[in-house]
Amino acid sequence: MSNKPEFPEFKPIELEDRDIFREALRQYKPQTSEWTFTNLFIWRSHYQFQWSIYKDWLLVMCAEGKNSMYAMQPIGPTSRQDVTRIFLKWFQEDKGEIQPYIEKADSRLISELYGMKNLSIEPTRDHFDYVYLREDLVQLSGNKYRSKRNHINQLLRSYEFAYVPLKDEHIDACLELQEKWCKLRRCEEDLNLLGEWEAIREILAHYDVLEVQGGVVTIEGRVEAFTIGELLNDQTAVVHIEKANPEIAGLYPIINQQCCEKCWQDVFYINREQDLGIPGLREAKLSYYPDHFVEKFRVRLI
Repeated sequence: MSNKPEFPEFKPIELEDRDIFREALRQYKPQTSEWTFTNLFIWRSHYQFQWSIYKDWLLVMCAEGKNSMYAMQPIGPTSRQDVTRIFLKWFQEDKGEIQPYIEKADSRLISELYGMKNLSIEPTRDHFDYVYLREDLVQLSGNKYRSKRNHINQLLRSYEFAYVPLKDEHIDACLELQEKWCKLRRCEEDLNLLGEWEAIREILAHYDVLEVQGGVVTIEGRVEAFTIGELLNDQTAVVHIEKANPEIAGLYPIINQQCCEKCWQDVFYINREQDLGIPGLREAKLSYYPDHFVEKFRVRLI
């Protein structure tokens, strides 16, 4: 059973905190991809997440690198004007942040902060989530998805293919595939890719405990792609991880299509997270024609 730290005391996120987070998020019904316990847990080392409770609100702070400390939005009931100002003032007075800020705030918080003085609010396009109609990703119908269908058909003509749910017996093969991917992409030269590699190890190591869903694509019996996600809210699933052997064309389209079809049959939307401003990733996400974006904002105390 987790002990709840009371603000201004904070503690690192641990597996034992899962039920506290899940209950808070069940009530909040988040739209942004960051707000699942799984996502916070697997990225906890990279972002140095710590959490606390202030009255009815869950507070999370981050330290991305040595000189970048910031807050996440308070999770809890409306209105959050007072708790937002208290949280930011604490960063300013206790942590020495001259212009403390909240990163990746959702539109719901922004609407609650309307009219507050001494706040700067700006959209952060690089963090907008891409949200697709599940039916579009499953059917891949029409001319706009012709290239996706062609890539899948090319793979099916060239290889003996199977999609199966990700199970414990696939974990080692997924780790081997990720290691191969990292060697090809030179992960050791990119802190973000190293952080992702660590997050993938964490989600695979705790796959059953985190109660996520996933699948693997095997070609001639060998795991060549895998994906992992979970429910974000009642209408939306979020895909946290998707990796494939880059030397085999068509793997990304087929594992995306198969997972959306097999894993989350009762949802309306699939959230495939943000592009981080990476040109190639932005192009890839736009090529699936999102139904809409989930906007995120930076809220700064000025």
